[in-house]
Amino acid sequence: MIPMSVRLIIVVMILYMIVPFLLTRICGWGVFSKGKVAKGIAFTFDDGPDPRYTPEVLDLLQEYGVKATFFVLGSKAEQHPELIQRMYREGHQIGIHNYNHTSNWLLSPWKNRRDQVERTADIIERITGEWPLFYRPPWGLLNIGDLFLMRKSYRIVLWSVMVGDWKPSVNPEHLKRTLLKKIKKGSIIVLHDSGDTLGADEEAPRHMITGLKEVLKEIQLKGYVCLRTDELLDKEAGGIGEVVPRAKHPGQVHS
Repeated sequence: MIPMSVRLIIVVMILYMIVPFLLTRICGWGVFSKGKVAKGIAFTFDDGPDPRYTPEVLDLLQEYGVKATFFVLGSKAEQHPELIQRMYREGHQIGIHNYNHTSNWLLSPWKNRRDQVERTADIIERITGEWPLFYRPPWGLLNIGDLFLMRKSYRIVLWSVMVGDWKPSVNPEHLKRTLLKKIKKGSIIVLHDSGDTLGADEEAPRHMITGLKEVLKEIQLKGYVCLRTDELLDKEAGGIGEVVPRAKHPGQVHS
């Protein structure tokens, strides 16, 4: 017989973690993982900015005239504001990826919003002068409170294409073939411009960049248009999505 206390813990865990996982990752409820702009796709980069790899990614995007979205960690943005400034100056979208790379499953909704999401948004605003509206939780994991506390203030973006580019075994040629096979109209592709988070390989971004260069060549030949996430989701999000000044966003609620 399972003790009542254990059963209660299991129920709480299911409600707090598993239910939002099923709603968002399986049913796609409350999140965006694909766009509807004709021939549009969006490259996104998580876990930066990284002084070693982010400049190389930005150089590559500039070479091919591609605009992307960077979901940044607030702690790294504080350390490398010049990279956030460069992203902004070169026309890329800057989104939130928490202050630290901590799973939302381990945080209360209020603590996550205050200490992770809005702390990072404040940092980005101080650097760029604009408040970010797009959010991607680490590992794409939300708790039940996130769905109710943040959905009206932020666009929660997951992905439709993931290729394991953070793994030690990543191979540029395999990454290229897998990306070209998986990318379809409306795809949101998640890549990583840093290799220092839990489970990632430090050298993986270097291989990712090598493979991505070849992908960008092929993408142009296929006629796809690389957009920022806010541009790709424009038709779905009712025109809401660009990083806008904090004072001009009436729906923003602060803790």
